Amino acid sequence: QVQLVESGGGSVQSGGSLRLSCAASGYTFSSYSMGWFRQAPGKEREGVAAIDSDGRTHYKDSVKGRFTISQDNAKNTLYLQMNSLKPEDTAMYSCAAGAHLTKLNYWGQGTQVTVSS
Repeated sequence: QVQLVESGGGSVQSGGSLRLSCAASGYTFSSYSMGWFRQAPGKEREGVAAIDSDGRTHYKDSVKGRFTISQDNAKNTLYLQMNSLKPEDTAMYSCAAGAHLTKLNYWGQGTQVTVSS
């Protein structure tokens, strides 16, 4: 079955960087669209970045220029490089996969990112 496992979260100071990873298994990695989402306490989940099966990337406006989504098909792994982190980036980050960006049916358990000022 499809399995997504995130890693790389942690606590950093404002301005710092983290790279999140999402190891995927159970499907043909390059054929699916994938995305990174986050949810802060008391807030709704929001999309942060996505990459479709053609390699096109999409970003939430507030992370453009700071976050970069990428994937390594040989390693079946999705990444999110996060630079210039801000306290408002603090959230649980999860990756998701699916046949289309509007049908991301598979989710990982999440990894916590905490940015202190």
